[in-house]
Amino acid sequence: MAKIRLFIDHPLAEGQGIELNADQSHYLSSVMRQGAGDEILVFNGQDGEWLARIERIAKRGGALEALRQTAPQLNPPDLWLVFAPIKKARTDFIVEKAAEMGAARILPVQTDHTNSERIRQDRLQAHAVEAAEQCGGTHVPEVCDLVPLSRLLDGWDAGRRILWADEALAGPAQVLSGLPRGPWAILIGPEGGWSESERKRLSAMDCVTRIALGPRILRADTAAVASLALWQASLGDWR
Repeated sequence: MAKIRLFIDHPLAEGQGIELNADQSHYLSSVMRQGAGDEILVFNGQDGEWLARIERIAKRGGALEALRQTAPQLNPPDLWLVFAPIKKARTDFIVEKAAEMGAARILPVQTDHTNSERIRQDRLQAHAVEAAEQCGGTHVPEVCDLVPLSRLLDGWDAGRRILWADEALAGPAQVLSGLPRGPWAILIGPEGGWSESERKRLSAMDCVTRIALGPRILRADTAAVASLALWQASLGDWR
């Protein structure tokens, strides 16, 4: 079975021709040393995973032919990760791990104490694609552009519950099995902590559940992974 996996923005069906762009062609030919006749795995986030054969490959592009489906489409639970960006490498880590661990959507937010004022949404989306390629997933989560947390909460659908990882609750990690299923979002704060106005607003929202993540205060990237693991083990598709 082919080991190389490639995300493509193209419909997939038996016999379907797929055009490769220059970056994809370079990756396959120069990095992975693939040529015409070799087989790879491809997915587009909608049609599952497919075995495809390289028909031609050159510097400026190439072409594949989809042969057969190797795995059905598997979408993650309706879980969003909302987090305040931190240093570049650690923000990259959060996005990669969220994609691997089954977040359906990733939303960076600007809080009162967020250190980072901007992100490269296109670069973070590329990290999500690479993570899906490497972990065997067939879904690539959307990485949204940075928005103020206050604006996000202004339009929040109360039907989507929020799991708020609050460092002020340092103590035994909580089991989430008693919480209702359905749409959820995990909220991870900035390294500078939450402001008093943010705490008041979140505490007043009926859809918010505060949780502790153990007796030690975790870094934001660690807290994101810990929260995703707790939610997936109790309410997600790890069960």
